[in-house]
Amino acid sequence: MVSDPHMTSGDRAIYRKLKSPAKIQDYLDERISYNTAPRTCFGPRLVIEQRTAHCMEGALFAAAALRMLGYEPLVVDLEAVRDDDHVLAVFRENGCWGAIAKSNYAGLRFRNPVYRTIRELAISYFEHYFNPKGEKTLRGYSKPVNLSRFDGLKWMTTAEELWPVPLYLCEVTHSPVLPSKNGARHQRYWMDKRLYEAGRFGIRK
Repeated sequence: MVSDPHMTSGDRAIYRKLKSPAKIQDYLDERISYNTAPRTCFGPRLVIEQRTAHCMEGALFAAAALRMLGYEPLVVDLEAVRDDDHVLAVFRENGCWGAIAKSNYAGLRFRNPVYRTIRELAISYFEHYFNPKGEKTLRGYSKPVNLSRFDGLKWMTTAEELWPVPLYLCEVTHSPVLPSKNGARHQRYWMDKRLYEAGRFGIRK
């Protein structure tokens, strides 16, 4: 387990129980409610204290927990049209990528490490990424961003909100999910009714 001198004993005890990426996802799903409050960007310490997180906050917590296990603290931004972006904490095992995520939608959470590239991982979210109207909205993805670049902010332990992280993710280059020819990026794609209802199972309005 990675040591951090600024971490509280309570936080350390929680991380000690999260012994795998799947356990981190379970903690986000079972112990942390979905944050519907406007305009917050909690770091890992505030997620633990407040017991709530939206996708950006969940990704920050998951990246910290992964770092405690010896993984690099990596996040990927999924870019959408007519919808919010979604942020993943990503990890690599046996040369393949997986992801941990907090979401109000059932299909935008955990991915087992079976994807050979970040593009493959990102595309796995396409059929499940939709807005309230039922439109599939995923259009791009970033390269993995190593949060160690924010160590000067003490991002793993600070009680301050971490707005520099999402602002940076908005600025990094994103690669398209859809081909540019034939106007695919601007075409509208719609959800099947059953998949739409399944994706909204357990949603917090």
